[in-house]
Amino acid sequence: MSEQILVPYDGSPPSEKALEYAFEQFSEADITALYVVPIPEGYWAAFEDPENRIPGAKEADEHGQTILDEATAVAEERGRNLETEIDTGTPDHRIVERAENEAYDTIVIGSHGREGVSRMLLGSVAENVVRRAPVPVIVVR
Repeated sequence: MSEQILVPYDGSPPSEKALEYAFEQFSEADITALYVVPIPEGYWAAFEDPENRIPGAKEADEHGQTILDEATAVAEERGRNLETEIDTGTPDHRIVERAENEAYDTIVIGSHGREGVSRMLLGSVAENVVRRAPVPVIVVR
């Protein structure tokens, strides 16, 4: 059984580097790129069924699919297969939940994403994933 690698992917340069790193370092692994449609935690309570009732949810999913299509193109350039998934919620929480509930062996994450560029060393999502993940986390800069 090959290793299962989770790469949170938002299309930012650090997430692209993380995906490339995963392909280089885990040549035999199954790699999944995960895009999380970011929704603040407190926002969930306002909706009975947040997946279907959040304004702009369809557009956000379409945007996420466009970003994951870019990740798939990177994989194809390297002759690799890539699974892609879209989730909704607070990105660091969803990433950690995936690692807890699914058979991932490692998370490879960019040091910061589109939202965390102002943080010099480590973005808040990457920092929270490092602190809370039940599996090893590799941070790529």
